Amino acid sequence: MDAVEQANSGHPGTPMALAPAAYLLWTRHLKHSPRHPDWIDRDRFVLSCGHASMLLYGLLHLTGYDLSLDDIRQFRQWGSRTPGHPERGHTAGVETTTGPLGQGIGNGVGMAMAERFLAGAFNRPGHAVVDHRTWVLASDGDVMEGVASEAASLAGHLKLGKLTVIYDDNSITIDGRTDLSFSEEVGRRFEAYGWRVLQVDDGNDLGAIDAALDDAGAQEAQPTLIVLRTVIGDPAPTKRDTSGAHGAPLGAEEIRKTKAILGWPDEPFFVPDAARTDMGAAAERGARREAEWLQRHGAYAAAYPAEAERLRQWMAGELPAGWDATLPVYGVDAKGVETRKASAAALKALAATLPNLVGGSADLAGSTGTAHGIGGEFGPGRSGQVVHWGIREHGMAACMNGMAAHGGVRPYGSTFLVFSDYMKPSIRLAALMGLPVIYLGTHDSIGVGEDGPTHQPIEQLAMLRAIPNLVVFRPGDANETVEAWRAAIERRDGPTILALTRQKLPVLDRAGLGAAAGTQRGGYVLFDPPGTPGAIVMATGSELSVALDAARLLATDGLAVRVVSLPSWELFASQPAAYRDAVLPPAIRARVSVEAATSFGWHRWLGDAGEAVSLDHFGASAPGERLFDEFGFTAARVADAVRRARARSE
Repeated sequence: MDAVEQANSGHPGTPMALAPAAYLLWTRHLKHSPRHPDWIDRDRFVLSCGHASMLLYGLLHLTGYDLSLDDIRQFRQWGSRTPGHPERGHTAGVETTTGPLGQGIGNGVGMAMAERFLAGAFNRPGHAVVDHRTWVLASDGDVMEGVASEAASLAGHLKLGKLTVIYDDNSITIDGRTDLSFSEEVGRRFEAYGWRVLQVDDGNDLGAIDAALDDAGAQEAQPTLIVLRTVIGDPAPTKRDTSGAHGAPLGAEEIRKTKAILGWPDEPFFVPDAARTDMGAAAERGARREAEWLQRHGAYAAAYPAEAERLRQWMAGELPAGWDATLPVYGVDAKGVETRKASAAALKALAATLPNLVGGSADLAGSTGTAHGIGGEFGPGRSGQVVHWGIREHGMAACMNGMAAHGGVRPYGSTFLVFSDYMKPSIRLAALMGLPVIYLGTHDSIGVGEDGPTHQPIEQLAMLRAIPNLVVFRPGDANETVEAWRAAIERRDGPTILALTRQKLPVLDRAGLGAAAGTQRGGYVLFDPPGTPGAIVMATGSELSVALDAARLLATDGLAVRVVSLPSWELFASQPAAYRDAVLPPAIRARVSVEAATSFGWHRWLGDAGEAVSLDHFGASAPGERLFDEFGFTAARVADAVRRARARSE
């Protein structure tokens, strides 16, 4: 109450209502070591209702994490370690960034998946070095969001028995009571998903809550939902059980009266010594549990030294020596290779050398090239490398964030590029958290053909390129695709997406052309004509070979044209200015971009005299080759654009 009041901003009601359950969870059931928040066998805790962040900050402070009372006094202020919603990497003990509702449930599912995978990979008879649980606190808003339904459905199917979601059933949202728009029986829905459902009818009944947490923590057959009936803002005398307690300060008078009901001193940020001692004991208990685990791990390392070292490497995100030695190298092939098939070959090689590369497809494994058959399947009671995500793009992306946040695995997921729209909120959060998640988006243009405009991505590349800290690759041939995979695996500070073709692209003859390794820098000179170039054509993906053909066509007219491959704008923009200027000399103003997508963003590279050969409208249903011809993605049309750009630049 005091932190929200001082900030004049925040959500006091949910932390107040959940305080009893959170107290019991953090002091009696959650396995954690506040002095070492990164202990690998700790339980994971997710506050899916991230707006209730003061609950988490209070728990972190009182149980001995590196979060002071002064930090709490700075709630929601500039430079504070207590931002309005919990942010991973910003505050010790925060496992994942939450606030967009439903995401935390998906993250929790992913964390439970990661725990099962690592347990299957490393535990041996008598040596359980990976054995922990995932606990999620969720709100009415969380269970309303579709992403939570997708993830919960998957969790029930997978029988993730070490996952518990505590559902704060307080029947209040910002607009009023939930029955304005929500009348389902959530427990029955989760039972239909395959979850065990426990009911606690009073959020202040410590005995009933403790028994439910005991029950949930003692079984592994199914995930558990605890439906916890609370009263928001309890015991505030006038605002309890109203939307007024949800997202605004209670006010000084209401706080004074609430403290009087509690028998609490009317002193801001007061913490009784008894409470500090009681909750602070969690740090010592956690240290003992961690020490016990270290003893067990020592015995494990003595018996299985190679496995212990591999576990250390995986949790540290280290790559083994020679991890990329078997990546394919493609020879010249005029008939071509689909970049999705080149990706499939690269993934198969990587899955063999990186056994913690875990993922799959949203029911499109044959189309997206993820059915590599290595490492077994991840399913009910199974913990292999291949995940069948089902038709759950958003849930898939949220779960992958949880897997990456847990650590030890490198998650990937695939679908058609156009369906990245379904994944965008989770992709954005992966970028915000700096999680090394990998996405494969195939069928990346009008080259999809007959499926028509519903399946032909036009604006998705622009949307994805607009997300900070997301690296987007659209490789132009098979060897660029392999290099994109190499870069994605090496990247540790954010997510990467590969946009891949359904149709075959020529495998370029690199004799006389720039090496595909230039993909690692995001952009490079693919072709330079004799003499000084009079114009530059830039392209990505399937249009790269069209750009080359246009340059050769213009050479017959005596115009020297440089061709630049720009598979990743983000990596190219991060290069030193001297390199960027060497690839795109400022003096050459006649520039043309070629990409079968919206032109949005291209003028960053085109300048004031350039021209985009693009698709600023939706596609059509017809064979892909016909669409490229009808919409102007031909060498002749590109050559015409270069001539116009030359005329404007002179």
